[in-house]
Amino acid sequence: MAKRKTTMRKIREIQRMHEQNRMSIRQIAKALNISRPVVSQYITDIKTSGLTYDDISVMTDDALLEAVNGNRKKRNEKHQRLSSKFEYFSKELKRTGVTLALLWEEYSKTDPDGYSYSQFCYHYQVWNEASEISMHMEHKAGDKMFVDFTGKKLSIVDRITGQITETEVFVALLGASSITYVEACMTQQKEDWIKANENAFRYFGGVSSAIVPDCLKSAVTKTHRYEPDINPEYLDFARHYGTAILPARPYHPKDKSLVENAVKIIYSWIFAKMRNEVFFSMYDLNKRIRELLDEYNRRKMQRPQISRLDLFNEIEKEALLPLPDSCYEIKRYKRLKVQFNYHVYLSDDKHNYSVPYRYRGKSVELFYTEKTVEIYENNVRIASHLRNKRPNGYTTQKDHMPPAHKYMSDWNPEKLLRWAESIGMPVKELIGIILDSKKHPEQSYKTCLGILNLSKKHTPERLVKACRRALHYGSHTCKGVENILKNNMEDMDENESDLFGTLPEHDNIRGRDYYERRMQ
Repeated sequence: MAKRKTTMRKIREIQRMHEQNRMSIRQIAKALNISRPVVSQYITDIKTSGLTYDDISVMTDDALLEAVNGNRKKRNEKHQRLSSKFEYFSKELKRTGVTLALLWEEYSKTDPDGYSYSQFCYHYQVWNEASEISMHMEHKAGDKMFVDFTGKKLSIVDRITGQITETEVFVALLGASSITYVEACMTQQKEDWIKANENAFRYFGGVSSAIVPDCLKSAVTKTHRYEPDINPEYLDFARHYGTAILPARPYHPKDKSLVENAVKIIYSWIFAKMRNEVFFSMYDLNKRIRELLDEYNRRKMQRPQISRLDLFNEIEKEALLPLPDSCYEIKRYKRLKVQFNYHVYLSDDKHNYSVPYRYRGKSVELFYTEKTVEIYENNVRIASHLRNKRPNGYTTQKDHMPPAHKYMSDWNPEKLLRWAESIGMPVKELIGIILDSKKHPEQSYKTCLGILNLSKKHTPERLVKACRRALHYGSHTCKGVENILKNNMEDMDENESDLFGTLPEHDNIRGRDYYERRMQ
């Protein structure tokens, strides 16, 4: 409607400049930023109608439009045949691949005595500039979904305390049909933003080829005229739905004019009608929004005389990409460096997740949900784990280990204890103490295997005695048990020399007598 009013205002200005200021067609076209053929046609139409500037300055927009277009139709039967197809042409041009050249070819076959291609385009341009539908002409069916938050907010009230909480309002619409989706959400943060985008696709029943957001932080982390940085989570959402993100360019209002115009209409169609209503939950608020939204989409536009919903069903619904089988699961993102032990540390869980050992020292990207952790390097997924929130724990895949570590991964405490018990209870007791004493499992495994493998060099009876002697002296190491067996100390009486034996006599060893004399 605003576009039409602007066009009518320009027609009046054309006649005023031509009639009162005696300006040339070229000067008028430059002053009003309109093509010269269009200026010339408007002047001819008004002159043919016998009207003057004083006449049209007080006419309604509808009367002026009838004077401009109506007289032209009466003058020319050929033009009538063509103009009757203009609304059909405007719909067809929204379909993928349809151009004015193709429509002219089809028109020429049905009306061989009709206009040439240049005149065909000219007459359509004149009609289009005077029509409200010209606001959406450049958008192909299924091509773009425009999204943004409204500047004004709605609110919900706590039923018990009466506290008022403001809510954000998300708006999305498809470019060709202008069918619109509106939803209230708590914040503009990325979780709410992505969920609202998904709900819009589900409402439309399909996916547009691209999404055009404004440059808010939940969509664009860094603005740039040519290469803006897209929020990684939003980009992952786009990959899931098979669409693309095309942020509106900074300082280019035409890139987002459709959604901004829709926001103005939503203010009057939804906000105003709800101004005296009170809502106690987000569910109730969105339920009421949906009622008014469906009514809005079913309402006929002034030109063409068709509703947004009917236009969507006619030209745009089939052009949308199919929805994926599953909804998108919100993912969080981190960029981390792989530690020396080929694990990355997710601070949210205080847990370590493995990657193939060859990626040690490299920077990787983590995308994690409530259930899974996915790790990417150079846009290639290199690891995937079930999420584990056990603090200070390790989730390790055997295939990620270096060859030397894979052997250790075949062992676990239960397996080691069963082997030790098969030899004797003192061996099991010693192995249990060692397992409990080490912070990292691999450290204890090596010590335990060293002790258990001594049964291959020595009889089980000797190893049992050696472990009993090691427990007595508190020596919980493989070297301690080896020393007992090496020196045949497992059968020594416990009151005899200890594990390390007596100190040898030597002139440099002062002894107790030396210190007693010094004390006197």
